[in-house]
Amino acid sequence: MKLMSPMASVLFAWVLSLPVCAQQYDAKPASVTVPVPPRAISIDDYFQIRDVAQPELSPDGQWVAYTVRTKMLKEDKNEQRLWMVSTHGGDPLPMTAEGVSSSHPRWSPDGKYLSFLSSRNEGKSQVWLLNRVGGEAVRLTETPQGVNDFEWSPDSTRLVLVLQDPKPEDAEAAKDRDKEKPASKPKTPPPFVIDRLQFKQDAVGYLDRRRTHLYVFDLASKNVTQITSGDYDDNEPAWSPDGKSLAFTSNRSVPDPDRNFNTDIWVVAANNTDKGARLTQVTTNLGADRSPTWSPDGKWIAFVSQTDVKAIDYATHHLAIAPSTGGEEKVLTLAFDRTVRRPRFSADGRSIYFLAEDDGTQNLCRIAVTGGEITRPIGGRLTVASYSLGKNGSVAAQIGVSERPEEIYFLSGNDLTRLTKTNDALISQLKLSQAEYVHLKSKDGTQVAGYLYKPVDYAPEKKVPTLLNPHGGPVGQYTAEFDHLVQLYAANGYAVLRPNPRGSSGYGQKFCEAIFADWGNKDFQDDMAMVDYAIAQGIADPDKLGVGGWSYGGISTNFIITQTTRFKGAITGASEVLYVANYGHDHYQKLWELELGLPWENRALYEKISPFNKVTNITTPTLIMGGEIDWNVPIINSEQLYQALKRLGRTTELVVYPGEYHGFTTPSHIKDRLERYLAWYAHFVKGESVPATPPAQSAPAPKSGE
Repeated sequence: MKLMSPMASVLFAWVLSLPVCAQQYDAKPASVTVPVPPRAISIDDYFQIRDVAQPELSPDGQWVAYTVRTKMLKEDKNEQRLWMVSTHGGDPLPMTAEGVSSSHPRWSPDGKYLSFLSSRNEGKSQVWLLNRVGGEAVRLTETPQGVNDFEWSPDSTRLVLVLQDPKPEDAEAAKDRDKEKPASKPKTPPPFVIDRLQFKQDAVGYLDRRRTHLYVFDLASKNVTQITSGDYDDNEPAWSPDGKSLAFTSNRSVPDPDRNFNTDIWVVAANNTDKGARLTQVTTNLGADRSPTWSPDGKWIAFVSQTDVKAIDYATHHLAIAPSTGGEEKVLTLAFDRTVRRPRFSADGRSIYFLAEDDGTQNLCRIAVTGGEITRPIGGRLTVASYSLGKNGSVAAQIGVSERPEEIYFLSGNDLTRLTKTNDALISQLKLSQAEYVHLKSKDGTQVAGYLYKPVDYAPEKKVPTLLNPHGGPVGQYTAEFDHLVQLYAANGYAVLRPNPRGSSGYGQKFCEAIFADWGNKDFQDDMAMVDYAIAQGIADPDKLGVGGWSYGGISTNFIITQTTRFKGAITGASEVLYVANYGHDHYQKLWELELGLPWENRALYEKISPFNKVTNITTPTLIMGGEIDWNVPIINSEQLYQALKRLGRTTELVVYPGEYHGFTTPSHIKDRLERYLAWYAHFVKGESVPATPPAQSAPAPKSGE
């Protein structure tokens, strides 16, 4: 399978060689069409929505490369391709062919290449290049273990690669390829030998001592030089403007980095041959410092810093700056009190751009390097998920709004233009619910907010079945963004409530920290306050209420149904229920210790806030779901809740999805889950005669060769 068709490669070279002002796009002949009334969104529409992401602005500011992910239900897989669109508008161009997934687009600083990560024939992920003068994509790297991440040097002659130490079998397979030997038959896997304190991670499994380190790849010689080493993980590399150094993030705590979250910013010489024996430590803050970015003159490094260590995940993550040689750190956003992400210096070095969660949104913000007023180049009730900054201050951004999935936009001066219309044809066919951002008071008078969606055909003052949908986290927030699930519920006659209760980010650290070691109390009150608000507004039918969520949304559901019988049906997905059972079984052991203490020393607190100990209070019919190999919130929680409810004679069902981690990826499993959502709520919340469990679905046809 080719990564780029010959026609596309020729077109790529021809279009890039033209001045943008000279590009012409032929107008299509007008045709007469009969308007089709908009229809309700369906489950299958989920698989028609294409996910647009990863915008990267070309060095000359004329093009934006980005990715489009397609969820292929028939083949039961996902595929991601690279596209490119002119910043002056026009039709996007596909840069990689169908059949091979690609990601992480990066332009070489000289503009000659568009590079990306891709794997072929079940091989390892490698760096590939598309040459501006034309031709097929070519593989640049061939590392035994595959490439996790990469970035170009400023002079376009080198790459920094992030590689994990290879497994012995990876090295052997590479030798076989070099000798053109046939691949050996799979052997019985050896046992896992574990000696680390942090020994599990979702989507990875058991952890060993193989670490991620930085390597410099020279394009001319194809030589790879390891420049960091040790029993540490090194990530997020950033080249200095002169190309002589690399900043990166690493937890190098002594004696064991597995005992804390203390990542720091470090600098290493890009041409060193001692594997990083001599490093410069830029930050000394005891909390997590990450996401380094250099000032244009190379004198400063900006980064994201957690200054309150004891607040763990509830802490606000601030924008900070420090000399690149190490020294006093200055936090720029203390007064702002909002978590920031992805800092980038402006080309003149006078200001720093960043993303910030704020009041149910995520905006692109900017602040002077000396601190002071924060402005919002891209603000409002929207979600800026990612962005790429141009040399002249222009911005390519991935932006989502409540009525449309994320697309690529271009900011030039004060003009924000949407460049892509990837999902417009589908969205134009649909009748959608409009999000309302509402404010209300909780039981103790605390002001909270959230998003309310009414059924698509809602008649004013009509009471309707209503679903409370708590979010995950607990540290997180619902933002102004399109969500297929909430639109699916609205299309099926439900009002949907999406509160941002205490514990949510976007409202300051005090608001977030209010549920520290006290889950299911204040956040329960806030969730219920939004239900009461919807009832008081004459929207929610108090006799037809449902509740459900995933991850902490599932945990919230467990808290809710142990404290109230108001809900007629509940769905709890990937949730926790007996917390002491998670210690040493999930990947959160440090967080359990820092928030609740050691379970053999502080067992009473674990038991006090565990919903399992109030399971006899549950009378709500409850559907329980989870992924078989989820190490984030292991399936043991769902199994224990199901076993208890079944033993008590309650109405319940457990659905376990094979081969799924915490976040599902298999299209057929996602479809099955959506069908079960609708069936359960229709039966128990609406009181319809449809079965609570949908008919069994046949498995997809096996792929060719299986």
